[in-house]
Amino acid sequence: MKTIKPKKLKKGDIIGIIAVSGRIKELNNIENAAKYFESQGYKTEISDTCKTYHRYMAGTSDDDCVNTLHDFFENPDIDAILCARGGYGTLRLLDKIDWSIIKKNPKIFAGYSDITILLNMIYKKTGLITFHSAMANGDFGGNIEEYTKTSFFDTLQGKKEAYSAEKGTTLLKGETQGILWGGNLATLVSLCGTDFVPDNDLIIFIEDLNEPVYKIDKMLTQLFNVEKISKNVKGIAFGEFKDIEDTKTLEEVQTEIVKKYNIPACTGFKITHNKIKDTIPVGIMAELNTEKRIIKIKETYFK
Repeated sequence: MKTIKPKKLKKGDIIGIIAVSGRIKELNNIENAAKYFESQGYKTEISDTCKTYHRYMAGTSDDDCVNTLHDFFENPDIDAILCARGGYGTLRLLDKIDWSIIKKNPKIFAGYSDITILLNMIYKKTGLITFHSAMANGDFGGNIEEYTKTSFFDTLQGKKEAYSAEKGTTLLKGETQGILWGGNLATLVSLCGTDFVPDNDLIIFIEDLNEPVYKIDKMLTQLFNVEKISKNVKGIAFGEFKDIEDTKTLEEVQTEIVKKYNIPACTGFKITHNKIKDTIPVGIMAELNTEKRIIKIKETYFK
C-alpha cells in the first residue's frame, strides 16, 4: 500500500480535539488544552463527543463517535486531529468506520493508549502516517512537561529526526530497519483476530501501565503468536511499563521474547503513559540501533 503523508502542523492551523474513546469526566481539561493551543498560535475545535457520554465511553453512541470522526476528517477547515483521551471504546468502532473518508482527507491524527487501535488501523487501511502522541485531557489539559511539549510540536512540525533511550538497557545488540509501528501492548493485543499487521518489516514500540508482569508475559506471547508479527518484526523499542513493581522479572520476560526470535531490542524510550513522553510517527521507515539505544527517522513523514 502506498504511504500517505499528511501536511505538517503550522501556526494558525485548526486543531480538532476529538473524543472517540473513554468518557470525558472533566470538560475543563479539554477547554484548558484548547486555551493552551490558542496561546501558542493555533485555533481549536472541540467535538460534541467531549461533552456527552454513554456508559464509560465518549459520545451518545458508537455511531456518534464514528460520525464525528468522519466529520473531522471531512471538514477542510480542520488541519489536525488530536484525541482527547484513551480509556476504552475505539475497538467498537472499527466495523463502522468508512476508511475511504480518511484516505481522501489525509491530515495529522494523534493520540495514544486506546487510540493505538486507530493509529494502527488507519495506517493499515489507508497508508496514512499517524502519530503516537500526548493528548488533550491528561497532557495539555494540565501542567504539561516541557519535554513533552517540545517533542509534540517538533514531531508534528517535521523537525524530529531521532528518539533516544539514554537510561535504557540493551537486551540484544544490533542495528536494524523497518517501519515504526506499535503502541499500548494491551490495546494491540485486543486487535488479535483482525487483519491489523502491516506487510512491512517492523520496528515495534510497546508500552503499558498497571499490568502485572505475568500479564505482560501473556500479552507479548499472544502478540508474537501472530504469524505476521513474528515474521515481520526486525527490532523492538520498549517504552515504559508504568507502575510495574517487579522490574527485574519484567526484564527477564522481555529478554526471553527477544532471544527467542533473535530480535535486536532495548528498553527506556519515552513512549509511555507517564508525563514525560515523546510523540512518534507510526508507519514511517526508521533505523533502530540498540547498542546506542536510538531510533533514527529515515525519511520525511510529511508532504
